[in-house]
Formats: sequence, structure tokens, C-alpha cells
Amino acid sequence: MTEADAVREVIRRRRMIRRYADRPVPDEVVDELLGLALRAPSAGFTQAVSWVVLTGESVRRFWGLTSDGGNSWLDGMRTAPVLLLGYTDENAYRRRYAEPDKAWTELAEQPWSAPYWWVDAGMAAQNILLGAEAHGLGACFFGVPLDRQDAVRDAFGVPEGQLSVGVISLGWPAADERPIGSPRRRPRRTHDELIHREAW
Repeated sequence: MTEADAVREVIRRRRMIRRYADRPVPDEVVDELLGLALRAPSAGFTQAVSWVVLTGESVRRFWGLTSDGGNSWLDGMRTAPVLLLGYTDENAYRRRYAEPDKAWTELAEQPWSAPYWWVDAGMAAQNILLGAEAHGLGACFFGVPLDRQDAVRDAFGVPEGQLSVGVISLGWPAADERPIGSPRRRPRRTHDELIHREAW
């Protein structure tokens, strides 16, 4: 198998895993996945996407702060031994693009067609998801409810100004884990529907 074949296979296999085995993820694997996140593209090489790693009691504390009751989706997600909380710093990007080589000097008037702080965070998260798949791990990206973000920030010492991107649950897939949610209810859209050549 060529390197290109291996990359294609990892991308094709990747899916969101929502139920995990009772088995720890080695620290060195978590560190490797975070290293992949740090290798994601970074607009202006701003490098302002950060991660908080939660294990053990910290995972239980997170769930206590973010959910009031169980359902089948949450019950499965709560079995993840590792949670990675993603944050991005809008002001770091605005400061970076006010530097002489970018020259958008008015911070409030910078003409962002797409806010790069969110774009970069999404690319970093995708690197983790693909790295997890390459290791045979399961992972799922989900958001922190808006009304719980301050509680999470306070509980885990996240500085003011850091914007919550979302969370990646991480662990070994449970033996009985099966696809649930939107992919089971919605068909995958076709290449011809979404890819346009030369013009829409």
C-alpha cells in the first residue's frame, strides 16, 4: 500500500464514534494526536488553537458541568476515557493580521471573509480525528452548550478571551459500537451534487 493509499483509507474509514471500551488510551498516543493538531495549517502562522486534555476525574467533572440527564447518545459519550477541549483566540489572529507584513491595521475593521480562528481550529480538530482513526481509536467532535461554556472555562482555568471550539471524545471503540445519528438517517450527498468544475 502506498502512502497515498494509506491516507485515503484513513479518511474513508473515519467516522464519529459515540461509545467506548473500558480501556485507557496511552499518554504517548494522546500526545502524538495533539502533535498532529499543532501541525495543522495556521493562518499567518498565528498558532492560536489550544487544547485542554481531560482524563479520569476531570472527565466526570466535565460531564457534571455540561449535561443534566442521560440519553443513549450521552450515555455512550460518557464512556470516553479522554476528552480534548479545543479553544481558539480571535484576538491573537486580529493582532497577527495587524502586523506590518499583513497590514490590516484597524483591528475592528479587518476584512475577514471567513474568520481564520475558526477555520484553523477545524483543521486542527480534523488532524486529531484522522490520527485517532489511524491508531484504531474512536473519536467524536461535539460542542459545549452555550450556557455551560463559562462553567467549563472556570472549572478548568481557561483564560478569558479563549473561544470554545468544541470537544473531541477519544477512546477505543466499544465492541458493540455502531453508527447512530444523522449518518443513519441521511444519505451521503453525491460527488456531482457538491463538486463543480470551472463554474457552479
